[in-house]
Amino acid sequence: MTALLASVRNLAEAQVVAACGVPWIDLKEPAEGALGAVPLGVVRDVVGQFGATHTVSATIGDCWDNPADIPVRVAVIAQAGVAYAKVGLYGHAPTPQMLTALALAAGCGCGVIAVCFAEAPPNLADLRQLASTGIAGVMLDTARKDGPGLGALLEPARLQEFVQGVAGLGLLCGLAGRLASRDVPTLMALGPDYLGFRSALCAHAERVAGVDTLKVQALCRLFASSLK
Repeated sequence: MTALLASVRNLAEAQVVAACGVPWIDLKEPAEGALGAVPLGVVRDVVGQFGATHTVSATIGDCWDNPADIPVRVAVIAQAGVAYAKVGLYGHAPTPQMLTALALAAGCGCGVIAVCFAEAPPNLADLRQLASTGIAGVMLDTARKDGPGLGALLEPARLQEFVQGVAGLGLLCGLAGRLASRDVPTLMALGPDYLGFRSALCAHAERVAGVDTLKVQALCRLFASSLK
């Protein structure tokens, strides 16, 4: 069953999406980049209120050019109690330094999800290397938030190959990247573990705007109807 992941920037937004029935709350600051990190206090507040009832994840910030920073940042949010830390990286042909960093991060006490960029997606050999580090999952997202969405970058057949490759390695699989409600039926049919949304939940589909309750409710209804 494919879950709905909603990216939020603070406790108030987390309360909105939880009240609407979203099962996976993801903490991310959209004004700070593709995977901008929220303040640690926000992570603690959201985990404190929803950690026992929802899946809570958090991004660690855009630090893929400095792999040595990754395990340090993952350790910090792992101590705050998140279920998963989301780590952005170049998934195609990962460097030895990145693989070492992921292996260290995977031992920090929470699951690590490698967020690979749809602009240069990993192939099956790359996925095997990522899986060898002990991470919990791999997802595709867009690095550029002012460019094409996931569906415009990759054909369904390529996305299906990615989903099957990740699942075949026993890892969680996620898809995100400027997704809209119209993308849900096609992407759910591919069988990922979750689909991630931010802009589609916000006023005027602007990812830096606030979460709109009516948009969240509509997306939750769409997921519910698609699962019947």
